[in-house]
Amino acid sequence: MRHYVATYIILPFVTNPLVNVILCIIFKDYKSKLIDFNMVMKSKRTNLFRQGSLVGLMLAAMLAMPSEAQQLPKGVTKVTSVEGITEYNLENGLKVLMFPDPSKPTITVNVTYLVGSRHEGYGETGMAHLLEHLVFKGSPKHTNIPQELTEHGARPNGTTWYDRTNYFETFSASDENLKWALDLESDRMVNSFIAKKDLDSEFSVVRNEFESGENSPFRVLMERVISGGFLWHNYGKSTIGNRSDIERVPIENLQAFYRKFYQPDNAVLTVAGKIDEAKTLALVNDYFGKIAKPTRVLPKSYTVEPTQDGERFVELKRTGDVQMLMALYHIMPGSHADYPAMEVLTEVLTTEPNGRLYKNLVETKKASSQFGYTFQLYDPGFVLFGAEILKEKSLDEAKKAFTATLDSTATIKPSKEDVERAKTTILKNWDLEFRNSERVGLSISESIATGDWRLAFLFRDNIRKVTPEDVAKVAQHYFKPSNRTLGTFMPEANPVRAEIPEAPKVADLVKDYKGEAVVAEGEAFDPSPANVESRTARVEKANTIETALLPKKTRGNVVAARITLRYGDEKSLQNKATVSDLTGSMLDKGTKTKTRQQVKDEFDRLKARVSFFGQANQAGASVETTKENLPAVMKLVAEVLKTPSFDENEFEKLKQEELAGIESQRSEPQAIAFTQYRRLVSPYPKSDVRYVGTFDEDVESIKATTIDQIRQFHKDFYGANNASVAVVGDFDKDAIQKILNDEFGSWKSAKPFTRIASPYQPVKSENKSIETPDKANAMFIAGLNMPLQDTDPDYAALIMGNYMLGGGFLNSRLATRIRQKEGLSYGVGSQFSASPLDKNGTFMSYAIYAPQNAEKLEAAFKEEIDKVMKEGFTADELKAAKSGYLQSRQVSRSQDAALTNTLTSNLYLNRTMQWDADFEKKIESLTPDQIKAAFNKHIDYNKLVIIKAGDFEKAKKGAQPAGAPAQLGGSDKK
Repeated sequence: MRHYVATYIILPFVTNPLVNVILCIIFKDYKSKLIDFNMVMKSKRTNLFRQGSLVGLMLAAMLAMPSEAQQLPKGVTKVTSVEGITEYNLENGLKVLMFPDPSKPTITVNVTYLVGSRHEGYGETGMAHLLEHLVFKGSPKHTNIPQELTEHGARPNGTTWYDRTNYFETFSASDENLKWALDLESDRMVNSFIAKKDLDSEFSVVRNEFESGENSPFRVLMERVISGGFLWHNYGKSTIGNRSDIERVPIENLQAFYRKFYQPDNAVLTVAGKIDEAKTLALVNDYFGKIAKPTRVLPKSYTVEPTQDGERFVELKRTGDVQMLMALYHIMPGSHADYPAMEVLTEVLTTEPNGRLYKNLVETKKASSQFGYTFQLYDPGFVLFGAEILKEKSLDEAKKAFTATLDSTATIKPSKEDVERAKTTILKNWDLEFRNSERVGLSISESIATGDWRLAFLFRDNIRKVTPEDVAKVAQHYFKPSNRTLGTFMPEANPVRAEIPEAPKVADLVKDYKGEAVVAEGEAFDPSPANVESRTARVEKANTIETALLPKKTRGNVVAARITLRYGDEKSLQNKATVSDLTGSMLDKGTKTKTRQQVKDEFDRLKARVSFFGQANQAGASVETTKENLPAVMKLVAEVLKTPSFDENEFEKLKQEELAGIESQRSEPQAIAFTQYRRLVSPYPKSDVRYVGTFDEDVESIKATTIDQIRQFHKDFYGANNASVAVVGDFDKDAIQKILNDEFGSWKSAKPFTRIASPYQPVKSENKSIETPDKANAMFIAGLNMPLQDTDPDYAALIMGNYMLGGGFLNSRLATRIRQKEGLSYGVGSQFSASPLDKNGTFMSYAIYAPQNAEKLEAAFKEEIDKVMKEGFTADELKAAKSGYLQSRQVSRSQDAALTNTLTSNLYLNRTMQWDADFEKKIESLTPDQIKAAFNKHIDYNKLVIIKAGDFEKAKKGAQPAGAPAQLGGSDKK
C-alpha cells in the first residue's frame, strides 16, 4: 500500500482534507483514519501517473497534431512527440505540451512553474505556497478570478510542492472557454497584482491552513522526522512553511520572488483534452508568445545534503489518541536509474496483505496499520515508512518489530513473485492513469518538476525491467541504520555510510526517447441529458436486477460500472448497523476459493480498480477496467459479493483498523463537531440503522461484533433481487447483460427489502461550544432540516441560492466574506440537499478557523445569511452562477464513473435523464426574486443548530487571533 504525501492546495471546496473528514464521518468510514491519511490519498491521485504500463494515444489524436509538413506559428518550434504528447517551444522559452483527446468533452489547461519550496531563502519558508494563494487574487484583465472560474463551470486548483507550483482548470470544451483559460493563465503569469492588501488578508488564511495541519500528530510527526533527516537541504522544510515566515514575509519579497520565477522560460504549459492541436497551438502563441523573454538568469540551487553519519531520533509529545512510528531513509533523485526499484521495494514492504511490514506489524496485532511512501524529487529525496499503534498496545514492541523488519530488508532478497506482484500493481495504476487525458494533463507536473515530462514514460519502462536483484541492491545500499531518522541515537565504532548519487543528465536520458505505439481513440461523446438518455438501454423488471447500459467508444477502451444491492427494512435491520458496515468492509478480504491476496492479484492482472462498499441497507461495488477485461472482472466481482470467505483472522485485523480509526478522531475538532451535529439533526433511537453513535458506542459495538454475526448477516440479507447495475464505456452490451443475468439473476435475498423512509424531523435550535484542548484549529457547523423534496417547486431555487451562498468556488458569498476579505478561514462553504423520495431537506454550512476568531466568524456568517434574506442575489450574480453551475453538471456527466452513479440512482428512482433536462430548464428560468423567496420560506437563522469545537479556553487567555495585526517585516505593520 503506497501513498504520496499531499501538496498544499488553495481550493478548500474540492480537495480540502476537511471535505474528506466530512464524508468520513457522515458515512462512518473510520477506515479513512486521520485527516492526514485523507490528504495522502488525495495526493496519491495526483501522483499515480508514476506507476505502471502505458498504452499510447489513438490514431485520430495523431491526425490532429501538426505534421512536419504543416506550418507552425511563427516563433514556435516542435521538439518531440511521445505517445500522443507533443512538445513545442516558444521563442520566449515557454515549453508547450499538446495532448489531444477528442473522446472527452473537456479541456484541461495546466501551467507548471519550476519553483517550489526548494527555491525559498532564509526567512521565506512557505513563500511559494503563499504566492500560489495570491496569484488567485487577480490581474489587470482578470480582476475576479474565482468569479470567472465559477462562470465557466471550471474545476480549478493550484498546488505547491518541493520542486514546482502548478495552476490548472478543467472545463467544458469550447472555443470560448479555451480562449478564456489561455488568456487567464498568460495574464496572471506576469501581471498578477501580488498586492499588499491581498497579503494582509490572505496570510491569515494560509496561517489557518497551517493550523489545521498542526492539529494532527501524524502531520506534525511527519514534518519533524523529515526535518530531522535533512540538516541543510530545503526538502527538510514543510511546503506550508514556518508560522512566523507566513506572518511576516514582506510584500516586496513576494513580488520579487514572483517576478523572478513566474516567467515563460521557467514554465511548462500543458493543454489536454478535446482540442484541435494546430488551432490551439496558434492560440497559445497568440496569448503567451507576446510575453517577452526575461533577461534575468535564474540561479541554480546548489545545496547538497551531506551523507548522514548516524541514526537520528525524533520524539513528539502532543495531545492525541493513537501512537505512531515513522522512519525516513535518504534515497536517490527521482530521475536516477535506481528509483523504480525503490518504488517496487516500497510496494513489496507495505502491500496488503502480503507486505513484510504488514505481516510483521498488523497481522501480529502489534500495530493497527502501516504505510510507506516514496518521494520522487529533483534532488536526492527520501522514502518514509510508518505504523499506527493503539494506546493500549506496547510502543516498544511495535518499534522492535518495525526496525527489525526494515533492518532485515537489506539482507533478505525479495522473491520473484513479490516483485512481479508489486510491478503489476504499479503498472496497472500508471496505465489506467494515462488513459485519462485530464489526469495526465495534471499529473505530468511531477515529471516536469523532476527534470522532464518524458521521465513519466521512462519510469514505466524501467519499472518493467526491475528484477529482484535490483530491489535487493537498493535495499542493501539505502536501508542502513546510519541513513535512518527514527527515534534513538545508536553510536557505532565503525559507522557505515550510504552515499547518495547525484541526478543524471536528464537531457541525455530522454534525448532519443520515442515511446510506444498509440492506442485507438474514443468517440467525441455529447454528455447532454438527451444524448445520454438516447444512448442508454435499460432493463427494468420487478424483483430482479435492473440494468442501465451505455456503450460508447472511449480512449484506451476504458469502461466503468457500478453495482448496488439493496436489502432489509427498518425492522429487520434493527441493532445491525455495525454488522452491516463490517460485512461490507469484509467483502474484499477473500472468497471461498481465493485468498485476499489472490483476489487482489487477479484484479491487478485484469487492470481493474474495484472498490466494494456496504453499510446500512446497501452494498455493492464500483469498477474501472478495460473492454477486454470487463467480463472476467464482473465475474470476479460477483464471486466476491456472493461467496466471501469471512476469514476470522482478517476480521480481527479489520476490527483493529476500525478501532484505530475511531481513536484517531476522538480529540479532533472536525470529527467531534460533525458527530455532535449529526446526532442532533438525525435523532433516531439507538436500535435504528440510521442512529449516529458516540465514539464510545461505536467502539463498544465493533468490539462486540463477531464473525458469526457477519456470516449470518450476509446469508440473510445479501442478494440481487433488488439490485441496480449501470455500465458506461467501451463494452459489448449483449455479452455484459448475459453475464449479469447468469451471475446475479438467481441470487435472491432471504429477507425482503422495503425502502427505509427518511421523513422530515424538526429539531430544536441550539448553539453549543465544545472544548478540544491543545488544538490550534476549530470547527464551525450550522444547519437545519426542512420539509422539502427534490420535486418541490422551491428545490431548484434553493440549489442555486446555496451555490451562490457557499457552494461555488472562492467567489461564493461566504468564501468572499470569510476567506477572501477577512481571512478568517481556509475552508468555508455550505451544502444543500433534498431527498427524491421523502419530504426531507438539509441545509448545512461549515468553516475551519482559529479559536480566537470564533465570535468574528459567527458574526460574519450571520450577516451573510441576513443579507441574503433581506437583499437576495443580483441578476448579474445569478446569470454568472447559472452558467457555471450548468457547465459543471455537464462536466460531471462526462465522467463515466459519475455517470454510472446517476444511472444506477435513476433505475431505483424510476427516473430517466429527462428529469435532469427538466431540472436544468428550471435552473435556467430562475429569477432573483424566486431564490430570495425560497430562502426566506425555508431558512431561518434562529432555527439553526450551531456546533463549535475548539480550544476556546486558551483563546480567552490572550492568544493572538488569526486576523489580528501582525508585523509583516521590518517596520511595516498592518
